[in-house]
Amino acid sequence: MRFMSVHEIAEAVMELSETDRLELARRIVDSVVAERQSAVEVARAVQGIEDVLTGKVRGLSEAEFQRALE
Repeated sequence: MRFMSVHEIAEAVMELSETDRLELARRIVDSVVAERQSAVEVARAVQGIEDVLTGKVRGLSEAEFQRALE
């Protein structure tokens, strides 16, 4: 069995409709581990911001923040 080269795959993909290329691009991005890890980290950061804004977690004052950096 012969596998297609990346160049051959790219040429075949470019013959797809725009909708199909976008769907394929989404599937490729979803399959990349680094992208998933970034999404998890962004979701965690957003949750932290929401926790501060809703009062679930108390944020640091500027003075407390500066002391924490020392």
